[in-house]
Amino acid sequence: MTDSALPPKLASIVGMFRSAPKPLRLQALLEYSKKLPALPEKYVEHPEFMQPVPECASPFFLVTEKNDDGVQLYFKVPEEAPTVRGYAGILAEALNGESPETILNVPDTFYLDMGLGDLITPMRLRGMGAILMRLKNEVRTDA
Repeated sequence: MTDSALPPKLASIVGMFRSAPKPLRLQALLEYSKKLPALPEKYVEHPEFMQPVPECASPFFLVTEKNDDGVQLYFKVPEEAPTVRGYAGILAEALNGESPETILNVPDTFYLDMGLGDLITPMRLRGMGAILMRLKNEVRTDA
């Protein structure tokens, strides 16, 4: 896959991961876990509005909102799941505010180009794929 198939922010993140030495990739993923924005109060108080991603080994919930500024993404991921939380942080930073079309056009396995396959388990990688699929389904439903 070429980075040109990715939205600019996501292409930049993927390129940074791909070019970083292995130990720095894991550190960067953990840094993104710390950057995951807090849930808005309305979802903290009403988690039933969030969609679960049962294919993910960690408890993972998401919701999207479409407005004039594009699609807003919100994720609920436990602190005890830093790699999955880091992936959510990447999605939030790279795709928040993008159009539904842009999100739907993100290649389904873009995360494989980040060099994470030798850092995290195949089960976690499958979970990342499931998260992106659920996110796209949400965007499709909201569009």
